Amino acid sequence: MRGITIPAALCVLVSLLAGAASASTLEEVRQRGRLLCGVDTGMTGFAVRTAAGDWEGFDVALCRAVAAAVFADPRAVEFVPDSSSRQLAALSEGRIDLVSRNTTWTFSRDTRLRLDFAGIYYFDRQGFILRKEMGVTSASELGGTRVCVVAGSTDALNLEDFFMTGGVEAELVEVADHDAAQEKYLAGECNVYSTDTSRLAATRATFSDPGAHMILSDFISKEPLGPVVRQTDPEWTDIVRWTLNTLIAAEELGVTSANVTEMSKGPTGNPEINRMLGTEGDFGAMLGLSPDWAVQVILAVGNYGEIFERNIGEKTPVGLARGLNALWTQGGLLYAPPFR
Repeated sequence: MRGITIPAALCVLVSLLAGAASASTLEEVRQRGRLLCGVDTGMTGFAVRTAAGDWEGFDVALCRAVAAAVFADPRAVEFVPDSSSRQLAALSEGRIDLVSRNTTWTFSRDTRLRLDFAGIYYFDRQGFILRKEMGVTSASELGGTRVCVVAGSTDALNLEDFFMTGGVEAELVEVADHDAAQEKYLAGECNVYSTDTSRLAATRATFSDPGAHMILSDFISKEPLGPVVRQTDPEWTDIVRWTLNTLIAAEELGVTSANVTEMSKGPTGNPEINRMLGTEGDFGAMLGLSPDWAVQVILAVGNYGEIFERNIGEKTPVGLARGLNALWTQGGLLYAPPFR
């Protein structure tokens, strides 16, 4: 073998054999008896630990949906709260199975970290929050302001690009994390706080006087947020991806947590629903799951619309409109590939 020694060749062979013999993520999750899911340390509407110690929120619902698909039990999840960077490292190293939080799908995360985004759970954009009394109505009017942003984040890079291309001279106040950014903003140490608008809305909901603060309608970046898995296990990626697709397709097809049990009793008049719910075809077997895996998902957390409205919709303190996250049939960007 030219260019490689015999010992090195043996090492390569042993490594390949070990990789082939190692358990898949699905097998490891089943043997453990629970899913290890990385979430935010605390973000109103998205991932919050209740006084009783339970986790709830928009991102949490996706973790529970995957657990329902695998175990038919949405509570078979251990939530691992941490910073985004540490969770992505833990995912790469195999210490957790899934990250479900406001993590932006970017080129470098998708390639350099050997991670896969299993889809887009929330179409976000970076924006700005400030006090209404400032009288600012456009990002082009932010010259001379102090803008809080998390150091080393995609937010900081986006701001640098925006201010450079837009000719706006503002001072970036770089801080360690979002908690520090919120503290400095409320203390008046910066006039403006910039990050994903979903986080800005969640943050504003915790203020003593949310109505005194506004999120500008100007956006400076695309921030597609989605569940993250290891690149080395395409079968597990399929499970997470099609769990997400089930949530979206169920809303479009009118399948809800209230009617899914009845619909699953026998074939409906819609072949797409039948295939999704397992009354036709063998789609569960293709994923290594039970025939009724999608039924368990919808029964546990509802469809995408139910999850959205329950946790972050306009009637919640977070108060987000569907916007880009409406179904494609309702002017948004959401649709799932077909169950076929």
